[in-house]
Amino acid sequence: MAIAESKTSTSNRSVADLRYELVTLGDELLLGLTQNGHLTYIGSQLARRGVMLKRNVTVTDDADVIAEQFKESWARSDVVITTGGLGPTCDDRTRESIASVLGLELVFDKQIEKAIEDRFVHFGRKMTPNNLKQAYRFDRGEVLFNANGTAPGLWVEQDGKVLCMLPGPPNELQPMMTEQVIPRLAKMGYLLDKEAYIQIRTAGVGESLLETKLQPVYEPYGNKLSVAYCAHAGQVDCRLSSPSGDLTLAQLQVIADKCAVLLGEDFMCFGHDSLARVCADLLRAQNKTLTVIENATGGLLASAFTDLCGAAKFFAGSSVCYSNDSKMQMLDMPECILLQHGAVSDESAVALATAAAEKFGADYALSTTGFSGPCAGEKENPVGFVYIGLYAPHGAWAKKISHPGPRKTVATRTINGALDWLRRELIRSTHASDGAGKITDATQ
Repeated sequence: MAIAESKTSTSNRSVADLRYELVTLGDELLLGLTQNGHLTYIGSQLARRGVMLKRNVTVTDDADVIAEQFKESWARSDVVITTGGLGPTCDDRTRESIASVLGLELVFDKQIEKAIEDRFVHFGRKMTPNNLKQAYRFDRGEVLFNANGTAPGLWVEQDGKVLCMLPGPPNELQPMMTEQVIPRLAKMGYLLDKEAYIQIRTAGVGESLLETKLQPVYEPYGNKLSVAYCAHAGQVDCRLSSPSGDLTLAQLQVIADKCAVLLGEDFMCFGHDSLARVCADLLRAQNKTLTVIENATGGLLASAFTDLCGAAKFFAGSSVCYSNDSKMQMLDMPECILLQHGAVSDESAVALATAAAEKFGADYALSTTGFSGPCAGEKENPVGFVYIGLYAPHGAWAKKISHPGPRKTVATRTINGALDWLRRELIRSTHASDGAGKITDATQ
């Protein structure tokens, strides 16, 4: 396949000065039928390598609209990334529209055709003729292999600029972005070859309190140090960078290490790991297992662990029990506790976690029981009140949390609360076994 004739150079410009624009295409995005997660994902991947998207525009599948918007973005940008519109149907017009703007010819590629045919054979499906539309590429450009779909990505270097076209499905786009696009842009000098900042990830501490705690660590560095906070559900990230270049990554790491020690158990990890990932690493390090029994969170807590590669090494199993009968039949939970205290109570949360640990033979167990809404609820336990139970080798406890809001919000906050409680218990267990070692040893 031909490589674009016009190569790009950034020898006289820093990565931060380059203009990146993202054009997300599809009527389904504008109609609200599909969430535009591409902005979040692509923006975060570029930011890690020192680039901030200057603009994101979402347009319809109309060919003229696509051409008009791309022409505008191409005229003022160094890199344009597009998502969507590369499929086989009549509303996939991105390839043709952009070819007309760039003056490129679309040519049929037999290698792409073979890849599409092989994928249909693999899934035991018949390929319809319209799928061959995806086998066309630009005559002056390259193809980005799509291991998870039939529409390849397209890459063009022209007029001192870069065009990267990616398919719309996230399971296709995201691996292509991390495995092909990011490395290629970094090799060209359009991105840093490593992360541009040190990220401190915390849990159980608010954004304002976090800044108050860490400010004394930052003060000696003045304008040399740039600090940015980003709050998520149940956790806050703090990013340390030095745009001036006065501080190296090694020096930033020293500052971050001081912050981690100061934060104690509120420090979760460096980087981008999830709470579930951190808990999983701690369980594996201690050769311990976990089980989960859910009422209020409907299987989402278990999914946080089973989504991780190698979960079988630490995750014993889970159960979603909503009715009292299912709790008694599946977990042998004592009926007297349910009758005396009710299914939504600290006693039931402890009993559920204990029963689950015994049933699955696990070292640790988490349980959730409560009212996520919008219906149900009680006078004593209104919607948003949830009990979390935690079983550990040395005891079992329950805590009541209140997170009023939509059902999904209640579930998310409950999951984060349960994971953070487990994380802290595992850290304490690590310290107890190694003679109160350093906090960073237990949590990295």
